[in-house]
Amino acid sequence: TGRKGCLRCSWTPGREEERRGRTTPAASMNRCIAVDDGSTDVCANCGKGSEGGAIKLKNCTACRLVKYCGVDCQKAHRKQHKKACKQRAAELKDERLFSQGRERPEAHFCPICTLPIPLPMNKHSVFMACCMKRICKGCVVAAKKRGMLDCVFCRAPLPENDADMLAMVRARVAKKDSVATFCLGQKYRFGELGLQKDMRRAVELYTEAAELGSVEALYNLGNAYDLGKGVQQDMAKAVEFWTKAAMEGHAGSRLNLGYLEAEKGNYNRALKHWLISAKLGHEDSVENIKRMFMRGLATKEQHAEALKEYQDAVDETKSHDRDEAKRLGY
Repeated sequence: TGRKGCLRCSWTPGREEERRGRTTPAASMNRCIAVDDGSTDVCANCGKGSEGGAIKLKNCTACRLVKYCGVDCQKAHRKQHKKACKQRAAELKDERLFSQGRERPEAHFCPICTLPIPLPMNKHSVFMACCMKRICKGCVVAAKKRGMLDCVFCRAPLPENDADMLAMVRARVAKKDSVATFCLGQKYRFGELGLQKDMRRAVELYTEAAELGSVEALYNLGNAYDLGKGVQQDMAKAVEFWTKAAMEGHAGSRLNLGYLEAEKGNYNRALKHWLISAKLGHEDSVENIKRMFMRGLATKEQHAEALKEYQDAVDETKSHDRDEAKRLGY
C-alpha cells in the first residue's frame, strides 16, 4: 500500500493514482507482467491467487509469461499484455527454430549400413519401390558382389517394368505410407512411370504425404508455393513448410530459409541457418558462409566452424563400400 506499489515488480503509483486511491498491488496487476517462474501464481489481471487450488489459473498459451483465472481477465488484460506477449512468443519461436533440426531425419540414413547418405541423396543412393527404402550405393554394390539380385533390404524381386513399379507404389499409397505417397507425387511431377505430368496432382500428394510425416514432402511443398507451381504463389506458405522441414533436420529447407533472411538483410539469422545446414552436410551453405566472411559479414571463427562441421558431416558418410561404388562408377 502507499508508495510501496506492486509487490511483484518495480512499479510505484504516481500522484494521480494516489489521489484516486489506486495504490494497492491488486489494483495495479494490469500494469505489470508476471514472469511464470512458479512464484507468481496469481492472475495477471485481477491478482487472484490459486487459493489452495480453488481457482485454476491457466498460462497465456502464446508466451507463458502470465497466468489468468479466466477468459474475461485474459481479454481485459490483452491490451497491456499484447506487446510483451508478441515479443516473447517470437523469442520462443526462434528458440525452437534454431535449437531443433540439428540432426538429419531417420529417412536420410541407409537402413543397411546405418550411415547417413551423402547429399544430394538421389546421386548417392537407390530408391526401392518394393519397401520404400533408400539404400546407399555402397550397400547395393556390396550386395551384388554377393550375388543378391533382389531388393537388398526386403529381398523382394525388383520390378521388371514401369507398370510393375507403379503398381508397387500405389499399393503402398493405399496403406497410407508417407514415403510412397510422396514418391507418387514425384512421378506425377516429372511424368514418370507412364504418368502424365500433373503438378496439381503432385501438390495434392505432397500435402497428403506431409500430413503423414514426410519431411521431403514439406520441402517440396515449400518449393511449389515459392515458385507458384501447381498452386498460387504464396511465400508465407513456402516459409511455413520450409520451417517445418528445417526443424525436422532437412538441410535444403534450412538453406532456403537462410537465403530469405539474407535477402532481407538479416545476415545474423542467415548465418545461423547456414551454420546448421553446413553441420548437416550441405556444401552450398559452406560456400555462402565463405562469401559472408569475405564480405566481412561473418567472422573467421564462424567460417572455420562451418568448414569443420561440414567436413565432419562428410566424413561420417564415408565407407569402404561407398568408395568402391564410386570407383566402379556406379
